[in-house]
Formats: sequence, structure tokens, C-alpha cells
Amino acid sequence: MRGRRFAALLLTAACLTASHSGSWNFSVHAAGVQPEGEAPEAGQPGTGTSKPGQSGEDASGTDAPEAGQSGEDASGTDAPEAGQPGTEDQAQTEGWPTPPEVTGGRAILMEANSGTILFEKNSRQQGYPASITKIATAIVAIENGNFSDQVTFSHDAVFKTEGSGIWRDVDEVMTLEECMYAMMLESANECAYAIAEHVGGTYEEFVGMMNAKAAELGCQGTNFNNPHGLPDEEHLTTCYDMALISCYALQNDTFRQIVGTVRYDIPPTNKHEEITYLTNHHKMMKQSESRYYEPCIGGKTGYTQVSGHTLVTFAEKEGVTLVTVVMQEDKTSQYEDTRALLDWGFEHFYNSSISRNIAEEGQQTEGEFLETGRFADLDQEAVVTLPKGVSFAETEQELAMTNDPQAAGTLQFTYNKKPVGAANILRTMEEIVPYPFQEAPETPVLQEEAEQPEAGVNSWLIVGIVLGVILLAGLGFGIYLLKDNFHWIRHRIMNRQRGQIHRHIIGRKSRRRRR
Repeated sequence: MRGRRFAALLLTAACLTASHSGSWNFSVHAAGVQPEGEAPEAGQPGTGTSKPGQSGEDASGTDAPEAGQSGEDASGTDAPEAGQPGTEDQAQTEGWPTPPEVTGGRAILMEANSGTILFEKNSRQQGYPASITKIATAIVAIENGNFSDQVTFSHDAVFKTEGSGIWRDVDEVMTLEECMYAMMLESANECAYAIAEHVGGTYEEFVGMMNAKAAELGCQGTNFNNPHGLPDEEHLTTCYDMALISCYALQNDTFRQIVGTVRYDIPPTNKHEEITYLTNHHKMMKQSESRYYEPCIGGKTGYTQVSGHTLVTFAEKEGVTLVTVVMQEDKTSQYEDTRALLDWGFEHFYNSSISRNIAEEGQQTEGEFLETGRFADLDQEAVVTLPKGVSFAETEQELAMTNDPQAAGTLQFTYNKKPVGAANILRTMEEIVPYPFQEAPETPVLQEEAEQPEAGVNSWLIVGIVLGVILLAGLGFGIYLLKDNFHWIRHRIMNRQRGQIHRHIIGRKSRRRRR
């Protein structure tokens, strides 16, 4: 019965239009790239460093306070959120594993393939993101820029940024690709500024592009006001929104390659004769660090005095891709909380293919339904994320509309009312034929019949038919009268002919007598 229910939902969705609003859905299935190679030792000449007189990211790999900035100390307490009430820890879902304790102020753990939230703590509360902002900067630049472009550093890019950087000069030229690696590995603020000016045309236009992308992905607590994350009272986001942006960015192979890189070298430029060596600041990426985490495939660090430590981490293991976002942390707890959440996620959850489970539950019903000539199909890469020990059969499904023009709808799955995944229903053909859900007779509708236009009413045709009927009736009545009086008519004709002959004979005789 459950298999037939899925088939019925597919058939229903294929008959619906895509003009209704609905929920978002995405799938990520690209493999991460983590280049090999040891990072250079600290203090090597030519490494990315802070500008003189400014504080950059410290040697531990976390962003250090920006010089001259006001705000709270590095205790990990954020500035007040504009009108955002704090939220308590998530209510425990029945059947959901007990999560670890998280000491930071805000956190979220999301499975990137299904979008399932495994854990959240104040995840919708706004705060200052610091340099994790650059995740959004990176994906917008990747989608709108050309990596071979030459980027020239403006006066503003050099002198309107502070904190972490690689000490670029005015009118220095680098490729967009080199700027991207400097921004994501060394958290170079001047590179983020230069990227924004180059890709957006203007600094302000690029920030607008960042906000447009965030809105497109469903972010409701985000307002970017710069591309680098330096303190700004109007530059705010949430853990949930950063998880959405990160899951989307992970669908891009170029983004994965950049964040998964441990070391990158920038060749000499028109302003620097030496090579600039870049090293990824994320401690979980480097085997030489005590915090090294083998499943980690990338991430981004962040720190300002007003934000405290912020950290985004991506990790993959056994077909599960996890994204953690922690904010309002201190220097030590950011990694401790992140590792605890990742370990818990990998230990207690697994992904399961939606289309494969539906086919198996239907015992060939869906297999026949989705064979060649099918009119709708499920996204074959869509998955649900479930606690280990919970089967796909224990989920509930609901059909929802989607804004995707290629999809007829979305099947949304829940476990004990908690969303655990979704799959788009993709249109595959225009014609829809009946599907025998139970014992319906196999009487297919002929395509020619289905394509015949509906007959319309023509008044002139009706008038013609009536006149034709009257004419035929009159002709028939005339034939009937002719037959019924045939002998009488014949007799009259013959008498008329005899009279004419008789008068002709009499006339001839009269003429002879006169002669």
C-alpha cells in the first residue's frame, strides 16, 4: 500500500503546474578535493602576514582582534542582536539521539546532502560572523567571476581594510584565482575587498549580490554589509543561514577545491619579487596540528573582538557530509564543540536513498511505473538522513509545491514530525497516460485520440442540415405522388396525344375537300 501511495503522489505531482510557491530542496554529491603537501613552517619569509601595526590571525590559526576596534573582549560574547530574541536549545525529538553539550552561544549541525538539521542551539539568533562571511564572498565570486582575470588592488582595498591579510600594495596585480586562495586560506581582507570591486564592478554592487544570493537560498536572518566580515553593526547573520550558504557552496567543485587546500603559493607580482606562501588557518585541516580531524574537507575560521570566535567546518565520512557552524565561541571551545558535534553526527546518523527505498518498498510497482516512457521521476540523488536503527519505512511523506520549473513538486519526508529530507519530482515527458494503480483494465488511450481537438458547435452547419432534411422530405413526397398517380397521368397524356392526332387527320381531310 505504501508503494502505491508513492506512485499516486508522483502521478498527482505530474498533473500539477509549477506556479505555486513551495519549499527549497538541494542535493550535494561532488567529491571533496584535499591537495597533499605540508604547510611551510611559521616565520618563513614570504608567508602571508598582517600589515605592519595591525593584528592579523594569530599563529594558532584563528582570527585575532582587529587593531583599534571597540567591542567586547575575546570572551566570546556577541554584541546585542537587533530585535532578535534568544532561542533555547532544540526540543528533543522522540527517537533522536541525545546530542553532546555545546558550550558556545550558537551552533548548528546540518547534513549537506539532505539539508537535515541534526542539532541546533540558538541557530536563528543573529550575531556578527567575522571572517566566515568570506564563504558567501567566495561562492558569489566563483559564480560571477573569471579566475584568469587580472585583479588590480585599489587604494580602498589596501587602506580601508585591516586585520588579517597578505600585505598587498596599491596597483598590485594578481589573478582572481590567487585572490580567492588568499582570501579563503589566509583570510586576507584586502583580497576580499579587491574581489568585490572586480567581480561586482563596485564594492556596493557586490555586497548587493551577496545579499541577493542569501535571499535566494532562504536566509532570513542575514544582512551582509561587507565582503570580509570586519565589524559593522549592520553586518549580521545566523548559524542557520551560514549552514544554508555552506551547503549550497559545497555543491560547487571549485569551492570545494579551494577550501580543501592546505597550502598554496602565489608567484611574484609587479609589487612583490618573492613568492607568497599561503597556509590554511583551519586547524582541523593540517596533519601537523593537534586538532587535525581526518574527515575534515575544509572550512573557514573567523574572529573579531565583537564577534568572538566563529568557525565553519565541512567533513565527510561514509556517504554523510556534515556542516557545523559555531558562533560566539572562545579560542579553545570552538574546536572542541565542532569536533564533538561531528563525532556525534557520524556515530549516530546515516543517509538513505529516497528513490531506491521507494522502488524496493513498491516491489516493482514503482519500477514499472518509472520505466522508459515515464512522465515523472524522483531525483535519483536525493536522500534522507536518519538516526541509525531507524528505517526508511518509519518516515512520513507529504507532497509540496516547488518553484523549480523542472520539477512538478517535492516529496518531503519527516521522522516523528522532524524534517529529514526531500526529493524533487522531475517532469520527463509531456503526455500523461493512466497508470493501473490496482486492478484497472489495461486500456491505453490512443495518442491520436488524446490529441484530437474538442468539437465545437457550428450554427451554419446546423442550418444546412435542416435545409437538407426539408429538401429530401419534399423530394420523397413528390416521388410518392408521382407513383400513386402514374396511371392517371399516363392516361391523360395518351388521350392528349390521340386528340392531337385526330385533329391532324381531320385537318388534312378538310384541306383535300377544298381543293
